[in-house]
Amino acid sequence: MTVGILGLGLIGGSLARAYSLEGHRVLCCEKDRDILSFAMLCGAVEGELTPEDMGQCDLILLAICPEGAGDWMEAHAPFVRKGALVIDCCGVKEKICRRCSPLAQKYGFTFVGGHPMAGTQFSGFKYSRADMFCGAPMVLVPDRFDDIELLERAKKALGPCHFGRFSVTTAQEHDRMIAFTSQMPHLVSNAFIKSPTALTHKGFSAGSYKDLTRVAWLDPRMWAELFLEDREHLLFELDGLMSELQKYRDAIDSADGDALVALLEEGKRRKEAVDG
Repeated sequence: MTVGILGLGLIGGSLARAYSLEGHRVLCCEKDRDILSFAMLCGAVEGELTPEDMGQCDLILLAICPEGAGDWMEAHAPFVRKGALVIDCCGVKEKICRRCSPLAQKYGFTFVGGHPMAGTQFSGFKYSRADMFCGAPMVLVPDRFDDIELLERAKKALGPCHFGRFSVTTAQEHDRMIAFTSQMPHLVSNAFIKSPTALTHKGFSAGSYKDLTRVAWLDPRMWAELFLEDREHLLFELDGLMSELQKYRDAIDSADGDALVALLEEGKRRKEAVDG
């Protein structure tokens, strides 16, 4: 299989390594020539993905920010081979699916929205790994939910990544859920670390601090774009959190131990109900 990949960051680089490791031919489009050269030197990539070579690709994976991925597809859709499969790996789905699905219909290729639920707090090709997606969930967003053949095709095409499970949903539901499971943790972590106390935490912190602040180390431009593209759902979650935090603050400010215990008990019960 010949695989074209747009972007050689953490996700794109890990995809390239995974497919190359299993003997597939990998071509990449990467604006940073040094990164592309390094990826070729270490064997993750065979060569550059150009419009002339796109017709050879059985599978194209879009692994850059949604706006850039949409722009690239609009410019390069005419070069995609008819019948080829295109899967995006962007962090939000509504906009990219809205832009790419009509292109697929117009030019005769197949598009499926996708989101690999894996990564680290670090970004860039140097942190990419061939086993990044092993056992991880993969969300698929097809145009039609009753097209079992398409879903099986997508799963087979993504086989070299060794995802642990696949979920199928709509673009709208994906973005609603991802505001809670991914965007909010990044936002809260990034805000939490701004406390002036953080400058002197060493020697006083352990696992809970590390868990809460791990994803504060993020790519600001990428996450800002994701937050703004999904702002309606993110604002809903943010408003809800701020409302809950105010309850805790009020209980502490008034030294209301009973109210504070009740709030903590409620949160504990919710965690048990949600995650067992």
